[in-house]
Amino acid sequence: MISFRHKGDFSKVDRYLGNLKKAIKIRDLERYGREGVSALGSATPVDTGETANSWSYEIKRDANSVTISFHNSHIEKGAPIAIMLQYGHGTRNGGWVQGRDYINPAIQPIFDRITDAAWKEVINI
Repeated sequence: MISFRHKGDFSKVDRYLGNLKKAIKIRDLERYGREGVSALGSATPVDTGETANSWSYEIKRDANSVTISFHNSHIEKGAPIAIMLQYGHGTRNGGWVQGRDYINPAIQPIFDRITDAAWKEVINI
């Protein structure tokens, strides 16, 4: 049988874990956001360049998490062009234009760097 006894409180652990939640700083995420926008813009198939130049990012922080999301504002006739390029789309005459996976390969290295930075914060405790 395993038993566990403790003496005192967990205030230092609570403080430590609270600081750990703040380990990824907003300015670091801002840098990753700019890198992601650049990578997505470079990887976007170009006709006029409008879709490639329409990438942006948003960072949201709440009590328990931080989220970085990437958006493309190029919409034509209600259709998001970046998504149509990614997944394909139908044509007026009933044809199909095959999509091209350009978003995932462009953004994955950015997500990998975010993950690596967070992991380094955890192990350098």
